[in-house]
Amino acid sequence: LFYTLLCVQHSWQPVPVLWGSRAPQRWASSLPVNTVVLFVPQQEAWVVERMGRFHRILEPGLNFLIPILDRVKYVQSLKEIVIDVPEQSAVSLDNVTLQIDGVLYLRILDPFKASYGVEDPEYAVTQLAQTTMRSELGKLTLDKVFRERESLNSNIVHSINQASDEWGIRCLRYEIKDIHVPPRVKESMQMQVEAERKKRATVLESEGAREAAINVAEGCKQAQILASEGEKAEQINRAAGEANAVLAKAEAKAKAIRLLSEALTRQNGNAAASLTVAEQYVSAFSNLAKESNTILLPSNTGDISSMVTQAMTIYGSLSKTQSTADSTTPETKELTLEGNTVSETGYK
Repeated sequence: LFYTLLCVQHSWQPVPVLWGSRAPQRWASSLPVNTVVLFVPQQEAWVVERMGRFHRILEPGLNFLIPILDRVKYVQSLKEIVIDVPEQSAVSLDNVTLQIDGVLYLRILDPFKASYGVEDPEYAVTQLAQTTMRSELGKLTLDKVFRERESLNSNIVHSINQASDEWGIRCLRYEIKDIHVPPRVKESMQMQVEAERKKRATVLESEGAREAAINVAEGCKQAQILASEGEKAEQINRAAGEANAVLAKAEAKAKAIRLLSEALTRQNGNAAASLTVAEQYVSAFSNLAKESNTILLPSNTGDISSMVTQAMTIYGSLSKTQSTADSTTPETKELTLEGNTVSETGYK
């Protein structure tokens, strides 16, 4: 008899829940018969009524009921339930008609509210998901529908949970499966994508040309700077070379003058100077009329001795003036040291 009772209790008969035009839902089991001893499966809640009034909810495991008075009225599954939301049409903010379907994940938290708060909780939640989806899509444009898919799903879940708290149902998440747009809108979107790609390519090409022009200008600038620095260094080197050359010539000339003065102070120095002046005089006559047609000649051109005598006379007068200056310089210094009141004008 006990075995027969167990067989009758667990004689599950799959019966489809049909809601007219509703989407196909999960299969539900027939209500168990009161056999006094009942075994409730895990993750199920059996709502028991006694004489037509709610009595208690059977927990998983072994339970005892009073025959005739008690009966199992509702069987609620506490597992996570997956419901396919049928495809429906919705209009976006920019008046584009969309065909959208989704998947709803929910769980029964309070078997009492799920049994007595609404006639069919799954159907109610499905209809609420559809109306909420249409309402949320009407707030977004077509572009934002694709970009803000996550926020759209979270808004739908939040709206469903606000209304389903009285039903003892908790919506865990909602996912949009497919979004279908009209063919013309799809073509327009494709053209927009192509135009955006062409725009991006044009911008990248212009940026590349700008970078190339900047690089060329920077290269020319650096080349000019290097060329100017090279020219500056060249001019500095040339000036330094010319200064060294002038200094070398001056030193050579000074050395020549010093050697000449030493030679003139020696014996027969005047004769050597007269010979040199005569040679230079003859050499100057040999170069006449080579660089210019205008020639100025003295009246006694052929009298070389007079020219040499005149040159030596000038040299002698210069020598006397120099020797006089050298002899007066110590006296001036001595007078200056002995009496500071003597001025230069008084000395003269």
